[in-house]
Amino acid sequence: MSSEGKFASAKSWVFEEARKLADRIAKSSKKEAILETGYGPSGLPHIGTFGEVLRTTFVMRAFKNLTGMPAKIIVFSDDMDGFRKVPTNVPNQEMLAANLEKPLTSVPDPFGKYESFAHHNNAMLRRFLDSFGFEYEFKSSTETYKSGQFNDCLQKILEHYDEIMEIMLPSLREERRETYSPFFPICKRTGRVLQVPIVETKPENSTIVYKDLETGELVETSVLNGHCKSQWKVDWGMRWAALGVDYEMNGKDLIDSFKLSSKICRTIGGTPPENLTYELFLDDEGKKISKSKGNGLSMDEWLKYAPSESLAYYMYQAPKRAKRLFFDVIPNAMDEYIDAIAKYGTEPDEKKPDNPVFHIHNGNPPKYDGCLKFSMLLNLAQACNTSDKSVLIEFIKKYSKDCTNETLEYMKKMADYAINYYNDFVAGKRTPEKPDEKQREALSELRRTLKNTSPEAKADEIQNAVFEVGKKFYAENLREWFLTLYKVLFGTESGPRMGSFINLYGVENTINLINERLGK
Repeated sequence: MSSEGKFASAKSWVFEEARKLADRIAKSSKKEAILETGYGPSGLPHIGTFGEVLRTTFVMRAFKNLTGMPAKIIVFSDDMDGFRKVPTNVPNQEMLAANLEKPLTSVPDPFGKYESFAHHNNAMLRRFLDSFGFEYEFKSSTETYKSGQFNDCLQKILEHYDEIMEIMLPSLREERRETYSPFFPICKRTGRVLQVPIVETKPENSTIVYKDLETGELVETSVLNGHCKSQWKVDWGMRWAALGVDYEMNGKDLIDSFKLSSKICRTIGGTPPENLTYELFLDDEGKKISKSKGNGLSMDEWLKYAPSESLAYYMYQAPKRAKRLFFDVIPNAMDEYIDAIAKYGTEPDEKKPDNPVFHIHNGNPPKYDGCLKFSMLLNLAQACNTSDKSVLIEFIKKYSKDCTNETLEYMKKMADYAINYYNDFVAGKRTPEKPDEKQREALSELRRTLKNTSPEAKADEIQNAVFEVGKKFYAENLREWFLTLYKVLFGTESGPRMGSFINLYGVENTINLINERLGK
């Protein structure tokens, strides 16, 4: 199988992963590649879950581009798992606590909308995936177990019971070893997922015998058709074998689990998938984001302040590097996405597959010249001290008179997001810094320069004028000059290209802003 053609020179991590997958398929007799991503619906879906599906989609698309072969993604919900802990960010806590240890599809929906808590969370995840146009096949653990699709592999786990115990026991704490089993029986009496030691295995009958710790009686139950749930590391390896999974990503916290599951997969005759280990998303305090805690950003929260393509851009970047996932990363992600869109239109064809927007838009990104940044709109709202979108729109219309209608409409859409972000995170929270004597002199000189600047001056002309003032007062460190502008004019340590901002805001308005900051 070859990766020749216009994608042969692509070097992005997405194509590196796709080539690994292509090599695997080439060595097999398979006619389709199967990629998987797993999700535990014990809490509301968080943005990290979404990111894993998105990145896997990037790899699948790159594989199709390289090989011309079909491929699909299975989104697998481990909704037969026992409900171990009540999330803090959902209602009806007491009701949920009364259903601990039951399969997630047997726990009532605390929101009262769906058949179960798992059905609610599954629906939320699918709604977000569908809103992004993902192509995937959704599988429910409960349905797959009960349908018998896993029966052959469950039988093999039973037949290789001792070997699997030898793989797992060294990885467990001493107290856990005493009760560990590859199988979690579903108690017919209570409906709970039991973590109990197995007294006897009967492969010839496809059954196990366990001791009911509450009644003391011995219970024999089938391991087939949903009467037992595999312990999750066993389940993971079993799933790869049963579904023929060729590729799956996992977070850094699951490195050891992946190794154990791979051994189990081989033990029952399967081949573990190709794999990428990605770093975890962190909240504003540098802690791992969690479904049960609800820390970090939700997908809905991101999409209130920026469009979906900016989120996709942030997810695309450097998957092997840990990144904060909080509100303050949104403006920069949006600006970098705009830069990438603008760059894409000028790149030679062989370079385009390494541009993130190629993957975000499946090879067909929109046209936008990148002349107006999200951060500039935020600073414009700050300078105007306004939450009125129409004010921003008037500036945009003046600024974009030479832009295409497509670009103008995109700018208007950005204005909506910018106003939302400004209202929640900027208004009343950024305090412009009072200038010292040197800063006052420099800003006064900039004011004099702008007074002699034509109202029709282009952004590059204004930028050059700003540079000349900076060279006069900050010759040894021009960065300090621009930092002064951002801190004194906007109350931030970063900001837009000043020539573009002044062109958007207007020379006279900028002079008035300087007067206000200088107290004149």
